[in-house]
Amino acid sequence: MSIEVVDWSPRWAEQFEEVAAVLRTALSGVASARVEHVGSTSVPGLAAKPILDVDVIVDAHEVPDAVAALESVGYVHRGDLGVSGREAFRAPGPPARNVYVCTAGTTAVRNHLAVRDVLRVRDDLREAYATVKRALADDPGMDIDTYLAGKSAVLQQVLEASGEMTPEELDAIRRLNGA
Repeated sequence: MSIEVVDWSPRWAEQFEEVAAVLRTALSGVASARVEHVGSTSVPGLAAKPILDVDVIVDAHEVPDAVAALESVGYVHRGDLGVSGREAFRAPGPPARNVYVCTAGTTAVRNHLAVRDVLRVRDDLREAYATVKRALADDPGMDIDTYLAGKSAVLQQVLEASGEMTPEELDAIRRLNGA
């Protein structure tokens, strides 16, 4: 399977808003829920795989309600896929997207928000990240696990620049990414 990395598109922000509107309506009974556009498609100017990443962030006691709300609008719950504090979903149709219910304050959600926020303001790190992603995607034999591991070093720089993660959290993220 090859990895496709393309130039940033303003359409991704529009697609996120369309998806978020449906999610916000479904989550109207979940008091703590907020819907965040994360991942590379959320960073203007950043080359990305053309797949939205969406985090639904909720307080821990409302995770079951958020899961049920997403299931009620056609999302298929896939479990945590090995990441504590994050429940993954298969979306019911286009646009291509990864949707997660994340417990507020966990390393997983703090990681996503920190990477997004730093890359939105740091041109140097955004360009470094794009360069690495394009180089990895240019390898026709690239698989997703090698791709994720190959991005780990630059993502560690981004997370360090955020000042949001402890050394232990940085190490855990590095290990999770296969580096």
